[in-house]
Amino acid sequence: MSLPQFVLASASPARRRLLQMVGIDPIVYPSDFDESQIQSSDPAELVKILAEQKAATSMRSLWDKRGELQLAGMGRLFSRTPGVILGCDSVLSINGEIHGKPANPAEAIARWQTMRGQVGELYTGHALFAPYSEHGLLVPQSAIVRAQVTRVFFAEVSDRQIEAYVATGEPLSCAGCFALEGKGSLFVEKLEGCHTNVIGLSMPLLRQMLTELGHDVTDFWAA
Repeated sequence: MSLPQFVLASASPARRRLLQMVGIDPIVYPSDFDESQIQSSDPAELVKILAEQKAATSMRSLWDKRGELQLAGMGRLFSRTPGVILGCDSVLSINGEIHGKPANPAEAIARWQTMRGQVGELYTGHALFAPYSEHGLLVPQSAIVRAQVTRVFFAEVSDRQIEAYVATGEPLSCAGCFALEGKGSLFVEKLEGCHTNVIGLSMPLLRQMLTELGHDVTDFWAA
């Protein structure tokens, strides 16, 4: 029996690794959605909207480019309707301000100087689509959108440590300016809530969402 397909609408290596860690080998098809289109002062609503738009954009692009993808050897995408498409987005809220990825090293240093010794809230939006083909289009038969939040307690790091950390380049590609699965873990005192949510994908929430769509998470395990 063939596995249902799992499409990850994200270029995040960390999200892909989390899925692979639990036996899900996703087809990675990042969305090109322009995040600057969406503005909100509510971090939970912001990440939900962005996650949903990313999943929807990826789904439409998959269908529109199906001919090219088949020629590129990705015909398995269209051998049957994908089981699910997952979009995600993360932001850090600290002192009432919402932060995504820092634009440059100077911004990352300034951000860490504000973050140190503080408690932030890391929000990740999850949008899970179960698509199907209708009238020549790939459309969502059903969709679930959720947000998960984890409280992050940052250490009192020195300016030298901040500058050295930013120099590694790691925080420049991370929402919240740190990677819990990397060197950034040295500068986090503790977490309250789901730890994988901080990495970019809440695995307990994903299991619940798959169940709501009628899937058993074990159905996606590779042999």
